[in-house]
Amino acid sequence: MGEDDTSSISISDERKRLLIPSSADPETRPESEPPKDHFSIGYLIYFTLGAGFLLPWNAFITAVDYFSYLYPAVPVDRVFSVSYMISCFVPLLFIVVWAHKSAASLRINSGLSLFTLALLIVPIMDAVYVKGKQRMYPGYDVTVAATALCGVADALVQGGVIGSAGELPERYMQATVAGTAASGVLVSVLRVITKAVYPQDPAGLRKSAILYFVVSIIVMVICIVCYNIADKLPVVRHYKNIKLQALKEEGDRNAMTGAAWRSTLWSIIGRIKWFGFGIALIYMVTLSIFPGYITEDVHSEALKDWYPIILIAGYNIFDLVGKVLPAYYLLENGNIAVWACVGRLLFYPLFYACLHGPMFFRTEVPVTILTCLLGLTNGYLTGVIMILAPKSVPIQHAETAGIAIVLFLVIGLNIGSLVSWFWVI
Repeated sequence: MGEDDTSSISISDERKRLLIPSSADPETRPESEPPKDHFSIGYLIYFTLGAGFLLPWNAFITAVDYFSYLYPAVPVDRVFSVSYMISCFVPLLFIVVWAHKSAASLRINSGLSLFTLALLIVPIMDAVYVKGKQRMYPGYDVTVAATALCGVADALVQGGVIGSAGELPERYMQATVAGTAASGVLVSVLRVITKAVYPQDPAGLRKSAILYFVVSIIVMVICIVCYNIADKLPVVRHYKNIKLQALKEEGDRNAMTGAAWRSTLWSIIGRIKWFGFGIALIYMVTLSIFPGYITEDVHSEALKDWYPIILIAGYNIFDLVGKVLPAYYLLENGNIAVWACVGRLLFYPLFYACLHGPMFFRTEVPVTILTCLLGLTNGYLTGVIMILAPKSVPIQHAETAGIAIVLFLVIGLNIGSLVSWFWVI
């Protein structure tokens, strides 16, 4: 891990001067005072967008009890995971390579619209065709297709929003990653409410599932409005103008042919490769333990079926706490951040001990503490790396760096989902 790769996000005055030549318009110079984010509207919008692009997946996976009842002959949760992850990963590959030829606003608006469409499919199909009946397997095929459509939408929205936040001051990236955690907390709250209010029979599961999708659709509409407001905020336009000026100066110096862009892209990947390794490792460890281990492998005689719900809520709350912490203390040393990601491998023997170790480790307290620590470290290190990575490249390439980091994240999710099938068996 080279010191030059992951040292610090601090941008010196000299680096700012190199990013934007002195001939730039005075309003777009980095040394000029950027417009204020009045009432933190921009921050709140990016927080909302962060919550938005993970909410559809959370809706599908939280309603898995209902889908498992409808389609008992198939492993619904595993099929959903594969469908969603692959359909997210493949478009991200193309987006990283051709992001410089497409507008982020088009990708984000298209993705949010696809999210809305995919989320509408389930309650409409349930109302007119499935109607709570079991073994209506054409409905299952359509549901899997809807998860795949959500995966494509996720690639468009998550890549676009993270890339866009990467061009802005670090507080906006922190807002985005905190929003992703808020999505999990919101779904956990809904899960607790629906379990307490609705009976855990087919009718109750159906009402719960519809509620998850209705809430998600409402949030998607809010996100569409929010993003198009954000795109017009003075603070966002200020940094976009800086980026455009930098791109113009770079284009004047170099003819941006296909070969030149490939060289630039490899240079960007080279600068963020250790951050990418760190974020992939974070989500490999997390997804190989959570939620499968929590929902399938640990049990409580006292808490019964409330136990996994409490553990999932604990994870999500501490994940949110971790993603809020960079707003108060940001670890600026990239080497330490990446080594901390490696250190999370210790969760494997610790959680394994909760299944096969001394009796004390098999009780509720150690499992709950470890689950909360898993969420806290996942949240904090995700926030740190997401902030550091785009700041390690010139501003005109920050969007591409942000999209590339999302690609590494999805690689980690895919590996983690695969490992989760084997490590505790």
